This record gives sequence, C-alpha cells and structure tokens, in this order.
Amino acid sequence: MQETRRRVLEALADGPVSGPELATELDVSRAAVWKHAEALREADFSIESCDDGYILTDVPEFGGAAVEFGLDAAFDIEYHDSIGSTNDRARELASEGAGDVAVLADEQTGARGRLDREWSSPSGGIWLSLVCRPDLPPAQAPIYTLAAAVATTEAVRDLGVDAAIKWPNDVLVGPEEKKLVGILTEMEGEADRVSWVVVGIGLNANIDAGEVPETATTLREEVGDIERAELTQAILERFDELRNDPEAVLPAWRELSSTLGRRVRVETPGGEVVGEAVDVEFPGRLVVETDAGEKRVSAGDCEHLRPV
Repeated sequence: MQETRRRVLEALADGPVSGPELATELDVSRAAVWKHAEALREADFSIESCDDGYILTDVPEFGGAAVEFGLDAAFDIEYHDSIGSTNDRARELASEGAGDVAVLADEQTGARGRLDREWSSPSGGIWLSLVCRPDLPPAQAPIYTLAAAVATTEAVRDLGVDAAIKWPNDVLVGPEEKKLVGILTEMEGEADRVSWVVVGIGLNANIDAGEVPETATTLREEVGDIERAELTQAILERFDELRNDPEAVLPAWRELSSTLGRRVRVETPGGEVVGEAVDVEFPGRLVVETDAGEKRVSAGDCEHLRPV
C-alpha cells in the first residue's frame, strides 16, 4: 500500500478526522486526501463522511489492502482474486529484482506442490508466496521452509486447530493427520550465495471439505470460517520474526513436530531410509535412527509408519 494512503487509513481508523486536518498532518492537498479516501473505498474499506470529517467504519474481509492494514512485517502485498500460481508469479517478481513481496490470492487455477503434484486451490483459501532475498548460502535455504511451517502452525493453533508439522513441509491435523497446509520452497543462486528464495504456503481456509482431497481438511471443517486477513497477517509477522532469528526456528519446529519420535519411511534420491525420526538439524536435515545407525536426510518424501 502506498505510504500516504496507509497513513490516511490509520488516521481514519482513529477518526473522525476532517479533510483539512488530514491534509495538514500529511502535508498534502485536500484533493489528495479525497482521492486517497476514494481509492480506499474502491478497495472495499467502508469510509463514511460525517459532520466531523471522515471515519473508517469497516474493513474488507480479504485482499491486499486488508492484509496490509496494520501489518507489522516487512512485506508488500500483491493480491489477485484468481491466478494460475502464486509461486509462478513470485518467481517472476524475483527474476525482476523484487524482494520482500507477498503474492496472495483467493484462488489458484494451476498450482502444483512438491514433486509437481497437483494442489487443489479453490476460492476461500490462503494461497501465499513470499519473495525473499536472504544473505545465506544455498545449502541453508531449507531453514525458510521450516520457518514457514512454524509460522503457519502456530497461527492455526491459535485458532484452536490441533495442528502439527510433518517433515519437511506439511501441516497436519488431528489423529487422522489430514493435510491442512502445504509448503513449497524454490530458490535460485550461485555456489556460495542465494539470489532469491520463494516460499509458497497453501492453506485450506474457508473451503468446504468436499472441495479438497479426502486426505486433507480445511479450517471451515475444523473450526468454522475464520478472518483470513488476520490469519495471513499472523503468518507473515511470525515468519518475518523467524527469518530474522534463524536460531529460534529449530526449537520451535521440534516443539510442533508430529514426526519426531515416530517411525518413518523417507524416499530419498539415494534410496529408502526407514527408522525412528529422532531429531532435526540445521538447516532442516532429519536425523533417522535406523538398524544400521543414524542417517541424515536433507530431502525426501516422508511417510509416518505404525510402530513395530
């Protein structure tokens, strides 16, 4: 959101405030104040005019302006009612030099998850891709996946959802371990430096259970419809904290993990690893105790197994 418009919105939220007062406070013309107020109305903010001036009476349920209003995180929001893939758009922005941008959509029509699997993304979800430019080597980029998982899991747990993280990138719910969130991280870089990282978060929010696979669930199914703008803000703010404090990621991830202490099977490029998941190491390696000793897995498809 443009900075002057943000300040107008903040002033109206504390209103009523007159046009001349706003113009003086922001050092702009009264005509500019009116134009900003009209632009905010077009973005579905309810702004009323009264004898004492303008006052904000309601905010939109979702959208870029709704998420940016009051957001305490260093991200600009690019919002789409519908888009093929937020990750595709985020990669475009990254290749153009953008950073600290969150691409947000109500619906995706061509989304894919890990291993190019189809990802159902109907209207009512939170489909979010973050463009980041971290100062770290490529080998450490997986910490961003863990940070996104922690941020998302904490946010939905605050809503009363029994959520936990399955290594490396899924948020599951309840004893049936139905999938609520998927995370897909992509990056580009050189041998010693990351150029950009895109962290895609797909969250089944205000969606009917019948619109997602049987192995998945939605927030509507678990706790009813939620305020998507507020939840998106919570995710962005916590992720922003964690990316600036990487040492805090692993302890939080361990606390929220449904994988540690479980018997697992991990399909890796080098073959199958079966045993008990005993730890996760920076920047996201899973430590598995097998019959042949400890194995460390950096990437793979993890399956939770029943105890022997």
